[in-house]
Amino acid sequence: MSNGTVKFFNETKGYGFIKEDDSNNEYFVHATGLIDEIRDNDEVTFDLQEGKKGLNAVNVKLA
Repeated sequence: MSNGTVKFFNETKGYGFIKEDDSNNEYFVHATGLIDEIRDNDEVTFDLQEGKKGLNAVNVKLA
């Protein structure tokens, strides 16, 4: 599991981005990859999974 911060999440469209704490990399997150509801600036933990356009954050939950 990785730790990060929700940089942006649009509830209406169901997607956003998470910035990883260790590397400062940003990963796409879709509503289907959420365990908990998230909002901008929430601290979260997540796994990475290969998606159509690179790595996506999945199994996202509040830290």
